[in-house]
Amino acid sequence: MEFKIAWCITGAGHFLQETFDVFLKLVKSNKVEVTTFLSCAGEEVARVYGVLDKLDKISSGRYYQEIILERDQGKGFPMAGRLVRGQYLALVISPATANTVAKMACGIADTLVTSAFAQAQKGDVPAYIMPTDYKAGIVMTKLPAIIDNGICVGCDNCLPLEKCPNNAIRIVGKPTIDLMQCRGCKVCVGLCPYDAIIFGKEIKNRVRKLDEENVRKISLLEGVIILKHPSEIYDAVSSLDVT
Repeated sequence: MEFKIAWCITGAGHFLQETFDVFLKLVKSNKVEVTTFLSCAGEEVARVYGVLDKLDKISSGRYYQEIILERDQGKGFPMAGRLVRGQYLALVISPATANTVAKMACGIADTLVTSAFAQAQKGDVPAYIMPTDYKAGIVMTKLPAIIDNGICVGCDNCLPLEKCPNNAIRIVGKPTIDLMQCRGCKVCVGLCPYDAIIFGKEIKNRVRKLDEENVRKISLLEGVIILKHPSEIYDAVSSLDVT
């Protein structure tokens, strides 16, 4: 039996691809119908990490399987009202940025995602939240496509620049990627003869004590379940009572 899930994407690239893979598995197993909600920051990040153009594999566009963008919703976020009406069996926010978690902890609902969370709380819809900043300390995160200027030799004829389908590479002394144009297609990665373009480079990121405390605060809210990794989403959704 299929049932409806709301998936919210915030402005975090960390664990975004992994979350996408889990939802794709859920959809292919015919367990769920998914509506995808994206905040403005979520739309930008999904684009540069190459997820935005694949979302129709999760949400086909049919009724209650739409891709809903904050920029199309105005200030009232009317589509978030579906949560208070009990149209979804669960809300999943993954990955959830520290900013989104902080707003939810303070009861602020000024984005499509935080509004959806507030409506879910009012409608007694369980919310599964996978924070990027779960525990204070050092974590590893992955970057979108970048050009390493220490490797780039500044070729007179830059093949990645010429072949980029989105005109996302600019010359600023040396080539650089304009992330406001990039769609994460990775075409450029294989074109540089010096391997100067890297997608998914890992860097260290520090999770603040403040962020950890905000996760603890929302974990105390009724109906909120905190997940540590996207892999937990599959079992959480699969175990929902659909009777």
